[in-house]
Amino acid sequence: MAHQTPYTGHWTAANVRKAYFDFFEQNGHTFVRSSSTIPYDDPTLLFANAGMNQYKPIFLGTVDPNSDLSKLKRAYNSQKCIRAGGKHNADLEDVGKDSYHHTFFEMLGNWSFGDYFKKEAITFSWKLLTEVYGLPKDRLYVTYFEGNPAAGLEPDHEARDIWLSLDGACFGDDGDSARSKRWPIGAARKALPGAVPDSQSFVAGSGGLHSVPEPIETAALAPALYTCAGARESKGARSAGYRDGRTSRHAIEIHSPLRDCVINMDMHACEKCEDEAVGGSGTVGSSGNDDGWAMETVGGMMIGEQTERIRTVHGGAIGMRLRDGLDGIRKELKRRRTHELDETFNVEIGSFFSTLAPTLIDQLGDVFPELTKKYDDIKEILDEEEESFARTLDRGEKLFEKYVAQAREAGKTELGGKDVWRLYDTFGFPVDLTRLMAEELGLGINEAEFEAAQAHSKEASKGAGKQGSKETVKLDVHDIAKLEADASVPKTNDSAKFRVGKAAELTATVKAIYYNKSLLQSSESIPEGESFGVILDKTNFYAESGGQEYDTGTIVIDGEAAFDVTNVQLYNGYVLHIGSLKEGTLKVGDAVLPTYDELRRWPLRNNHTATHILNYSLRETLGDHIDQKGSLVAPTKLRFDFSHKAQIPLPDLQKIEQGSRDWIKKNVKVFSKELDLKSGYKIPGLRAVFGEAYPDPVRVVTLEYDVEDIAKDLENPKWRNTSVEFCGGTHVAETGTIKDFIITEESGIAKGIRRIIAVTGHEAAEVTRVAAGIEQSLARVESLTGKEKDSALKALTVELNNADISVLRKAELKETLTKLRKAFDDDVKAREKAQTKTAVDAVTNHFKESPNSPAFVSVVEGGNAKLLQSVLNQGKALDKPVYVFTVDDTGEKVMHAAFVPQTQISTSFDARVWASSVTDILGGKAGGKADTAQGVGANVTRLDEAVAVARKRFA
Repeated sequence: MAHQTPYTGHWTAANVRKAYFDFFEQNGHTFVRSSSTIPYDDPTLLFANAGMNQYKPIFLGTVDPNSDLSKLKRAYNSQKCIRAGGKHNADLEDVGKDSYHHTFFEMLGNWSFGDYFKKEAITFSWKLLTEVYGLPKDRLYVTYFEGNPAAGLEPDHEARDIWLSLDGACFGDDGDSARSKRWPIGAARKALPGAVPDSQSFVAGSGGLHSVPEPIETAALAPALYTCAGARESKGARSAGYRDGRTSRHAIEIHSPLRDCVINMDMHACEKCEDEAVGGSGTVGSSGNDDGWAMETVGGMMIGEQTERIRTVHGGAIGMRLRDGLDGIRKELKRRRTHELDETFNVEIGSFFSTLAPTLIDQLGDVFPELTKKYDDIKEILDEEEESFARTLDRGEKLFEKYVAQAREAGKTELGGKDVWRLYDTFGFPVDLTRLMAEELGLGINEAEFEAAQAHSKEASKGAGKQGSKETVKLDVHDIAKLEADASVPKTNDSAKFRVGKAAELTATVKAIYYNKSLLQSSESIPEGESFGVILDKTNFYAESGGQEYDTGTIVIDGEAAFDVTNVQLYNGYVLHIGSLKEGTLKVGDAVLPTYDELRRWPLRNNHTATHILNYSLRETLGDHIDQKGSLVAPTKLRFDFSHKAQIPLPDLQKIEQGSRDWIKKNVKVFSKELDLKSGYKIPGLRAVFGEAYPDPVRVVTLEYDVEDIAKDLENPKWRNTSVEFCGGTHVAETGTIKDFIITEESGIAKGIRRIIAVTGHEAAEVTRVAAGIEQSLARVESLTGKEKDSALKALTVELNNADISVLRKAELKETLTKLRKAFDDDVKAREKAQTKTAVDAVTNHFKESPNSPAFVSVVEGGNAKLLQSVLNQGKALDKPVYVFTVDDTGEKVMHAAFVPQTQISTSFDARVWASSVTDILGGKAGGKADTAQGVGANVTRLDEAVAVARKRFA
């Protein structure tokens, strides 16, 4: 173990991290970069919440033997972790209430996989703490496992004794130690301020506790750094805080710049910050230090310490989370953020957290370089989600206030559980946020009633069947005639469908309810869970048309009714919202709030504009004969069918894809305006679907050039240099919003008709990630040999063929894979040819050198049946008995074969009899004809004995 010299400089978090990295690198550990906070390959986790997550395949014995992970013996890293749900939900709930709870943190860890075990792990920890960090030995606490008789587990006296043997460790006289402690497995280690890693490793499953296949020792920095004076917050920051004389992680230099960023925004005090304080050890109190509210005066403004902590911690977590992906981000954003910005500070909603992103990158970009690569994406997603959820909160908080008033009027100390579930199920208002707000007002929640409402809702969903499909609820020609005859049901004004954000908000009136082929005045008679249709006088929902899929969302009467919209269809001007009631009833004449799902609409807009871009790029690359024959605009992909006689060559496909990307990079504006149909057809380069019946006036969508300018000079040839289409769909405001464009399929669907499927935005990023993973696997395969390489190449061939990735990237990867396969096969053939020649020559030379030898019996290299057959053929050519053995590549089986000339076959002896005597030794089976026989046995260790038996026949 390398000798360490204590670092004497300023203990910043970066220095703590570097000292940790240097120590374990000097002691033979390999650096493993942090995995994503999104555990893509582990459905049991919402976020990566511990350093061990990415090593689970090793622990469970499921690691790919061809992966770099399988070859690790000693490792160290800094893992990005987020604790915001499940078992660790308490971490999230307590953020801001005390000085140490966080959602995002780094976990520094060192790992051994079948290399060292307890002694080395404990010694590493002690040296790191005392020699590198210079922590005082008399202030360190240790624990060891006390055993669990019920589970058949003994106390870990081995670990205890190792700790007791450490030089300089100051222990007591109680038989164990004054500062060591036994702890029960599964306990939260709350008996002491902290713990070092236990020396036993187990994998818990449904069948109880099982020892791991080989010793696996893990140690995270966090458990080893608990001290009686140290704060109990997250991981590497603990040591930074302790060594720097600070009692709170919020005060260390990683968080202080984020904190300063929060403080320096234009925020104002709230009365709550001045009036409230939370007492208790380790909680936010009124002591005036960093463990209390610590009202700070910054530029004449006052800030409550608790809320400032919340802003800082969630800002870091969300920024890191967004870099790794989008799935689940709403949960993190919704829990606290916008509510507290609204309630505590007078903050403009829409850009608060993205303002923190540059500071976060400055602090952590060096150790997590992936943060620096997609700042624009992070900012955009944060801003859009923040604004979107702000609107959810606005409506949800109004209902919350209503429920609070009702509870207090009734003299209750709890909110009704059914109301709490309604807030979540109908408005997406987070339950934990409701709990927080209720707690602030001194109210609880009726948990039993909440669980009952939740269970009832789930059961209703199960029984709803095929809700919302247009096949279930649709208007026929007779229904439409009835509607047209009813002057009280006007055709739906759906102009608001093109609006976004707050501009899309509107109040509408229920004009018709359609169920079971009948128009009703109320939904009261419709069975729970049944699908029906609602027609409004106006709507912001997009009805399926022009290849673009429908919107989903809700139609509500606040506090009274909620209709879940799962499909929207257009019938001769009537927009039919299809779905089922979550609560209450609807009746004709009700004023309602229709709200579409913006996160579904967002990629729909991206993909629809990208379809226009693709249409233009196809014409520019392949020619004017390209005509649209169909399209699909879905949230996850776009599909475009067009006239073309032959498969598109890869170079042309690359031009089409690159041309589309160029439009996105240019970030031009997207314009739309209605023109009279006759004028629209005059625009040069107009793309329209042949045979389509367009309305008059018709909506024209263009890129870069404003439709109003085009209308002033309709026949100017320069309009051909951009995309101009008749279209009633929703689109982005600027092409840069689309982010990326990747073609994943090009195929023929009918004679003279081709199809392209493509993805944009985050789906494009995901297919790029998948392709990169396959490329890394290909690089690993190059270093393999033998059957291991053969198996890996076969597996990669299947994976690549099934991968939903870029067509162009797939072609490149297939070419690489084909070359690897050919090189491997050529090498195998050359090796087999050489081995066969050597074996055949051995037979020839044997009888040349010993012409009177009764037989050739030998072990040859090669390990394949073809080689054996070649040797037998040589025996036949020489008319000499031959028995040959070879061990396969795995070293687990022996293949053997015999030849006996016709002149030596008798009633008591032939090739089968000869092989049978060998099978008695090697095991397995043998069979064949009188002159040739072959077999396979597993007793490789008895090979020499088998050879001797074969020779004995002719001795």
